[in-house]
Amino acid sequence: MNELQKELISSLERFRTQKIDPIMEHDDANEVFNLELYRELGALGFTGVTISEEFGGAGLSYSDYCYVLEEIAKSSVPYAVTISVSGMVQAIIANSGNEEQKKKYLPELTSGQEIGAFALSESGSGSDAASLKTTAKKVDGGYILNGTKLWITSGGIAKTYIVMARTGDEGARGVSAFIVQDGAEGFSFGKKEKKMGWKTSPTRELIFENCFVPAENLIGNEGEGFKVAMGGLERGRFTIGAIGVGCAARALDEAVKYSLTRHQFNQPIFDFQGLQFMMADMATEVEASRLLVQKAAHSYDEGECNQLYASMAKLKATDTAMKVTTDAVQILGGVGYTAEYPVERFMRDAKVLQIVEGTNQIQKVLIGRNLKKQYS
Repeated sequence: MNELQKELISSLERFRTQKIDPIMEHDDANEVFNLELYRELGALGFTGVTISEEFGGAGLSYSDYCYVLEEIAKSSVPYAVTISVSGMVQAIIANSGNEEQKKKYLPELTSGQEIGAFALSESGSGSDAASLKTTAKKVDGGYILNGTKLWITSGGIAKTYIVMARTGDEGARGVSAFIVQDGAEGFSFGKKEKKMGWKTSPTRELIFENCFVPAENLIGNEGEGFKVAMGGLERGRFTIGAIGVGCAARALDEAVKYSLTRHQFNQPIFDFQGLQFMMADMATEVEASRLLVQKAAHSYDEGECNQLYASMAKLKATDTAMKVTTDAVQILGGVGYTAEYPVERFMRDAKVLQIVEGTNQIQKVLIGRNLKKQYS
């Protein structure tokens, strides 16, 4: 970790312990997303980390960004995820959008005044994303969108949505990407999902009923949408991995601190070798996950765009988050299962990290394909 990264983490640690930790149990229980808190993070420069300063971003590296997300996730996985998904929208516009789109949409997103959302999944196309059914019919001056999108993170609180819709034949080559803003005629929201975790982050269905999208809101050319989506998801995979590292690191921290103060049989429970071995494994897995996430981030910073490392980082870090948070609950025992301590919240929040941005089973498919290509 370099000096800049240490400074970023120090600043974020102060912010999260003073501003996020005190409200998380209440907001989680009441499913409240605090938009003002998000905007405060934006004012500090943490909602547009990798975007050029020309468009209001911080112009930092993906390595820096992963440390930022990890630190925020130590207090709140949902807020870190909101930043990550909005950051993915920003990266798509920055990398695939034209100059007019960058100037129009990026400043409000990078500043944290607005939130971005990514809309690919549908009821019949989750892992098989190329089979999506939402259509975009070309008309005079633009396109008419019809269809629905499911499980959309930040649905209802986001202002800018990247929506994948079919403009051509079946399969990936028939998909195009569009920018759709909240308030567009024919664009509405379904119910807010009731979830196991991420309770402060709303997840909603998006509904398009003859929704007109101007031609200038097409990202790139027709038929390039699936490529645009996959590029965004590759970056999103290791940033989700970074969030998994933060989630696991906080759970480990809680477990160790508790085990040093909790006494049984006239000694701290930390002194029992069975628990020491658990925590040794937890600490090793957290560190290994962090290193793999940083390896993937460094690859992108160097312009390599390495799908293999991105998938490995996502797989390892999110599986680690699930295992470490589960073990933390076990170490805390009965109180670990209650909301008196945050480990039960982190355990609930960890589960969906194994599902979003491509399930971990899909990551294994991608890793396998890369290995076959490497050895063929």
